[in-house]
Amino acid sequence: MELKHKNSASHQIVCCSVEENASTPISKETGCCSLDNDPENHVVHDHDHNHSNGSEGTFKMFLPSIISSIILVIALLFDNYFPQSWFSGWIRIVWYVVAYIPVGFPVLQEAFQSICKGDIFSEFFLMGLATVGAFGIGQYAEGVTVMLFYAIGELFQMLAVKRAKSSIKSLLDQRPDSANVIKGYETISKKASDIVIGEIIQLKQGEKLALDGKLLSERATFNTAALTGESKPDTKQVGEAVLAGMINLNTVAQVEVTAVFSDSKLSRILEMVQEATAKKATTELFIRKFAKIYTPIVVFLAIGICLIPLLFVADYVFKEWLYRALIFLVISCPCALVISIPLGYFGGIGAASKNGILIKGSTFLDVLATIQVVIMDKTGTLTKGVFKVQKVVAVGISEADLVKYTAAIETKSTHPVGSAIIEYAKDSIKDTAITEVKEIAGHGMKGLVDGKEILVGSAKLMKKFNISYDSEIDTIPFTIIVVAINQKYAGYFLIADEIKEDAKEAIQSLHKLNIKTIMLSGDNQAIVSLVAKELNIDHAYGDLLPEGKVQKVSELKQQNLKLIFAGDGVNDAPVIALADVGIAMGALGSDATIETADVVIQNDQPTKIFTAINIGKKTKQIVWQNIGLAFSVKAIVLVMGAGGLATMWEAVFADVGVALLAILNAVRIQRMKF
Repeated sequence: MELKHKNSASHQIVCCSVEENASTPISKETGCCSLDNDPENHVVHDHDHNHSNGSEGTFKMFLPSIISSIILVIALLFDNYFPQSWFSGWIRIVWYVVAYIPVGFPVLQEAFQSICKGDIFSEFFLMGLATVGAFGIGQYAEGVTVMLFYAIGELFQMLAVKRAKSSIKSLLDQRPDSANVIKGYETISKKASDIVIGEIIQLKQGEKLALDGKLLSERATFNTAALTGESKPDTKQVGEAVLAGMINLNTVAQVEVTAVFSDSKLSRILEMVQEATAKKATTELFIRKFAKIYTPIVVFLAIGICLIPLLFVADYVFKEWLYRALIFLVISCPCALVISIPLGYFGGIGAASKNGILIKGSTFLDVLATIQVVIMDKTGTLTKGVFKVQKVVAVGISEADLVKYTAAIETKSTHPVGSAIIEYAKDSIKDTAITEVKEIAGHGMKGLVDGKEILVGSAKLMKKFNISYDSEIDTIPFTIIVVAINQKYAGYFLIADEIKEDAKEAIQSLHKLNIKTIMLSGDNQAIVSLVAKELNIDHAYGDLLPEGKVQKVSELKQQNLKLIFAGDGVNDAPVIALADVGIAMGALGSDATIETADVVIQNDQPTKIFTAINIGKKTKQIVWQNIGLAFSVKAIVLVMGAGGLATMWEAVFADVGVALLAILNAVRIQRMKF
């Protein structure tokens, strides 16, 4: 969908309107230009055809205002510094009218169209009434000036909206439209939307991947910044998943397509971001409803300012009180609120996206700002969820031989613990003879390796075969694989899930915000307690089934605490749904995370939980700064205007000036580093 600006015959652009067939129209509840719901939208100038958004397009946007400014400045020079005898009467009036038309006619046209649709008290109506009224009482220069500044303010608002959208819109440019597909002994360029599952893409150095797939090459390194917000290259091995938007950094790679263009992970992410802007925060919804009530009240107050003094003021002068009423109308425009507040939330969502965090709507930004407790799953959230050999203890045999014999037996196993030992052994099991391998249910495995009898399994396996072993093994809380060779204890492997590098930093950062941290896990309590102690987590609960996690979260919610639950988004879906904000770790690994969570952290880093909360707090802070700025300045100048102490110049500042200050404040979040 593409936003277009209404053009008058004089080519002026004042406020955005939208094509009739667009699916997400711009809100005109208050008559203000406001953020629409589609991050793909971008502001373009339409003069019978679309122009680029470059410097030429920007110049054409401002051209009517420039023309009006030149004509106005000449008139002011004739009025005040270089008087001309001919510049009087109807010539003077017509001159100011000509200066007014480029900036004023489109606004009057919008006001008329809004009235025809039943929206009488629009911003266009207020500005039109105020400036035409100024002409009616002979304040021609002020009438033109107010409309000119208003038009320039609207143009700057458009540019601000465009800038705020750019970080999210950039996601749309991450997938190329075509890819090189291998056909026999040659490669052909093919539209990405026409590529089917199973076809093989050849990806050259520096090229972006167009579709999700599986790496066929032995190894390739990718830049994943577009998806995760992280600039650190990610090396993938053969068989690993690679995603649309990743950039191949070194050698030529081959990728087998596993999802069509419309079903890629990036497509799902984009769909989620687009839906996010439609979910309005409570503050945003309140301001919109407030503006619909506020604007007609102000119009009737302006009428009262003009007419009621007739009953009480002895030297009542209609022209003077009408001027005060017109100033009151200009000041009253709610644009600073209606534009800057949605822009603030949109900026927050954009800032989060740049940091690899997808927030499903401004309402969750508000909740993030009030979080008191962060509850985290252990595996996959605070730990990597990948079993690795942490320690090898060999007794009466070299460590190399222990690893070789154990890994050889584990090649016949499908258990993830066995995979960890095989990975640790690497190529040491080559040229080994493995025979008579059998599984002993619930205990481990037995077999012959190079003629030696090998027993590999838990301590229970040793007891079963009456093999004595180091009693210290029974006190170790982590997974222990004990090995016996020829009925003699030969050592053990300590296997554990690795804690993520930034997990400790994440907990420290949350504690600095006075946020309580809790860990829930299905692992045994001893392991959970060790991890919690290492990370300095406040409370940790292990041995929990999914329903146990739900019970713990329910207990906390009964204490009226605002809480986050961060998990993998699949097994933890019930708890994610129950929390005030559900965070799914690693959108790149699970489709379910995109569907179930309120916030998705794409790169699995626990520190991003803190970042998301921080962005929520900064966004809410900026929104309330804008509300305070707009209300305080407008209240002061409204009183001054009603009392005859403010002129149209103060009115212009209270409307356009405050709106621009609020917008600049709103887009400030885009520049912040989190």
